[in-house]
Amino acid sequence: MKRLVTILVIVVVLCVVLWFASPGGQLIVDKPEKSDVIVVLAGSETDSRYWHALELLRAGYAQHLFLDAVEGVDYGHSLVDLAREFVARTAGANASQVTVCPVDGDSTKDEAPQVDACLRTLQPFPHTVMLVTDDYHTRRALSIFRNRVPQYRWTTAAARNPDTFGLPWWKHREWAKTYLTESEKLLWWELFDRWRK
Repeated sequence: MKRLVTILVIVVVLCVVLWFASPGGQLIVDKPEKSDVIVVLAGSETDSRYWHALELLRAGYAQHLFLDAVEGVDYGHSLVDLAREFVARTAGANASQVTVCPVDGDSTKDEAPQVDACLRTLQPFPHTVMLVTDDYHTRRALSIFRNRVPQYRWTTAAARNPDTFGLPWWKHREWAKTYLTESEKLLWWELFDRWRK
């Protein structure tokens, strides 16, 4: 028994070392496909997710776009209202195809069922949904949405922000912090949170 435990520990340590020694591409799933809807996940410090999603909408990847906005107030302004104003100013001829989806919570796990509630408001009911999020967040987001809201066919498109992340991840301090944090979150999701309902 002691020998089996030792072998198991060695295998786990080797897997962790190999994961962290990799260039970082295992965090990224960038496979946009034509879908019924595009959803821009909340949580980014920049609007690069929105701009990438708008490009995909204009390229015909979907007919509707949801922009998730966290319900809250910043400097006396509702973040949801600010998102709506931003869409009205920037979406141009596509403004009628973009809807703000208010979400509450600070995790992708919490966001998934709230996105489902927004998707259910559409007619006809969507079946395929493309998530747009930061490149390093795509694998975890895709896994969470497939697990928590399995009635849709999910794909992802990666929005790049070189201030936050790039490859190889060890070339910049900020990229390394992002890589290590996201790797930890992904491993935690796969080992523990995925199995909790």
